[in-house]
Amino acid sequence: MDKYYTIHAFAKIIGMTPQTLRNWEKSGKLIPHHKMQNGYRYYSEDQLNQILGKKVQVPDKIIGYCRVSSPKQKADLARQIDAVRTYLIAKGEPFEIISDIGSGINYNKKGLQELILQITQHKVKKVVVLYKDRLLRFGYDLVAYIASIYGCEIEVIDSTEKTEQQELVEDLVQIITVFSCKLQGKRANKAKKMVQDLIQEEAENDKNI
Repeated sequence: MDKYYTIHAFAKIIGMTPQTLRNWEKSGKLIPHHKMQNGYRYYSEDQLNQILGKKVQVPDKIIGYCRVSSPKQKADLARQIDAVRTYLIAKGEPFEIISDIGSGINYNKKGLQELILQITQHKVKKVVVLYKDRLLRFGYDLVAYIASIYGCEIEVIDSTEKTEQQELVEDLVQIITVFSCKLQGKRANKAKKMVQDLIQEEAENDKNI
């Protein structure tokens, strides 16, 4: 059975006002399916689907995402932002930059969560990162797949594998620490010793620089 909507019900569903629909009728943009003798307008289910189909949001935003692991790397973050911004300006399209300071294995970063939220709201057509691991150390392919479902592409400017040793050590320390908390006895002690050795080795390397 065909379903019909009054002008007020139809306007509410499509996010317009009844007056807008009356204006559309006058201009010939959208004519009611039929009118009753009392002048009441009715719109069909097909008309509703047509209007809603036209209102489907098409992603149109480009976001440059930049990240470093710790506050000590703020200078590196600034250089990264500058490189991404320069690249996007050359493309000649509007864009915005989202930046994070946090581990590449931390999924709870404010900037990353905002980025994913905008992607899932169909607002982003492309995410640009300088290096692949700037998005995530692990899980890049999963995020890229999820983004593709929402019509978003992830572009890596430089495909060269490039990771700062200090940052990699910090990520490894975090991984081992998480797992060591789930271990008991000798295995836990061994994991904790690995963490201490990594931290000590990194500290010695910093002194020699």
